[in-house]
Amino acid sequence: MAAEGTKRKYWSAEVTERSNALDLEPGVFTWKDPRRIAKSLKHSAEASARRKGTPLQSAMSMLNLYINRAGTNLSGPQRRILEQAKVELRRLFSS
Repeated sequence: MAAEGTKRKYWSAEVTERSNALDLEPGVFTWKDPRRIAKSLKHSAEASARRKGTPLQSAMSMLNLYINRAGTNLSGPQRRILEQAKVELRRLFSS
């Protein structure tokens, strides 16, 4: 429980801000362009020397973590954008 007057911080927010596996661009999950999100995640995953899986696995894991942990706080339109970013991510890695 957070002390009175302090803001509660969730571990999932900490992960997306300071991932040990990927260096993410600030606000990447709030962008409105699924392709831009996917390209940024792909770049971050390929540039990382700390990831444990393939670049696709790392990028997809980070995206899924954000979607799952945002839960009901994620608006319908933004959820659809992030789901479309998954499709774009797969497309970028397959080409």
